[in-house]
Order: sequence, then structure tokens, then C-alpha cells
Amino acid sequence: MADIEYSVSAGVATITLNRPERMNAFTVPMIDRWAEYVQRARTDEDVRVVILTGAGEAFCAGIDMDSLDEIGHDPLGWKNLLGDHIHRIAFAMEELDKPVIAAVSGPAVGAGMDMALMCDMRFAAPSARFSEGYIRLGLVPGDGGCYYLTRLVGPAVALELLLTGDFIGAEQAEHYGIVNRVVRDADLMDATRAFAAKIAERSPLAVRFTKRAVYQSMQSDLRTSLDLISSHMAVIQTTHDAAEALDAFRAKRAPRFEGR
Repeated sequence: MADIEYSVSAGVATITLNRPERMNAFTVPMIDRWAEYVQRARTDEDVRVVILTGAGEAFCAGIDMDSLDEIGHDPLGWKNLLGDHIHRIAFAMEELDKPVIAAVSGPAVGAGMDMALMCDMRFAAPSARFSEGYIRLGLVPGDGGCYYLTRLVGPAVALELLLTGDFIGAEQAEHYGIVNRVVRDADLMDATRAFAAKIAERSPLAVRFTKRAVYQSMQSDLRTSLDLISSHMAVIQTTHDAAEALDAFRAKRAPRFEGR
């Protein structure tokens, strides 16, 4: 079986990290395929939502350090590893204007936690445990933890987690706003898929424009944000999706949206 798998069903793409014997720790070839799958989801008109999850009893333990012996203590080698490979996920996710939901059970550690933070939403099982464990190895967060975590929880809580490397459980992660909801382990994937299916039933254009507006608004002032949204609205209201949604609402039926 492949160490990372990609499938599409009913408008939902699922990316599954599939090295359960290594707690889904990723290798360089695995991370490259991961980035390719994100790009595939972006360009596939049949995909409206993406789920990221891990096989077995862990979400992701970060990078497989045993696969990096050849880099040793070469500073340029480490910088190139991050810039040319691991950071491709962050950039691919930034370009993806379709919602991404992480379904987390078991440990999400270091880069594994950061990969969950890159997603737009996170569902967690009670077994989920999160740690920015870099500091325990004398390292700095290498995969965007300082960026994503700070935007979710603020600098004080982010620094607490980043500088201690302590584990937090699903309920505490939900309290901090890292996790959207906690679902028992046996129901995690069913609940995540049901939520993804609900989004997939909405206008794909409206979903994608809304996601863009949320992230663009985080980096702009009110006037710029409202100017942007007025342009989005002007475009969206002329589309087949908007006309179909209105017709369906008036006819009290489910809308039938075209793929985007």
C-alpha cells in the first residue's frame, strides 16, 4: 500500500497519511506526493472539500528523522529540505481555495501538528494529543507553527505551547480554539465526512469566494475588506450558482450546482 493515499467521493477528496507503523511520520518522497495531491484537489472540478487524516492510531508524528541521516549537520541541506519540500505543503494549501478539514486522532506532533494547523478546520477525537515538540529536540518550529498557531490562539498561548513542547488534549485544544469540535474516536471520520458533505452541497463558487475573503480580510483593513467583498458579491450574483440557489429556495427543493 502507498504511504499516502488520495481518493475522491461525492465531491470530497481525502488525503490519508498511511504509515501507521511510524505514526504517519513523513519522508521527503511522501511530502512531495502530498503537495501534488493538494494541487490535484485544487484543479479538480469534482472536488469541493478536502479532508486530511492519518491511518491507524496517530495523525502525524512529523518528519521521519531516521530518513534524514544523509543531511547530518549541513545547514544548507536543512534549509533546502524545508524550502524545497516540506514548505511546499504550506504554499499549496495557501493556493487551495476549497475548505480543508483535518480529522485528528492520536498524536499530532511537531510538523504533524503544524500540518493540522494549516487546515481551515480541525475535528478531533478524544484520543488526539497536540504538541509543538520541536523545542524538546532543541529545534525551532520548522513548518509554520509560529505563523499558524499564533493566528489561532494569540502570542501568549502560542509561546506557552511552542516554548514548552507540552502536549494538550482534544478538549483543551477545543478550548483554545485550535479544534472546532471533539467527536468520539469511533465517529470521527463519519462526523468529518458528514460535515464535509454538508459544505460540498453548497454553491462551490460561494464557498471558494468566502474562504478567500476570510483569509484576505485577516490581512487587510475594514475598508479594503468591504471593497473586496463588494467585488466578490458583484461577480457571484451573476453566476449560475446564485440563480440556481435562488430558484431552489423559491421552489423549496435542493439546489443542483455545477462543478467548479
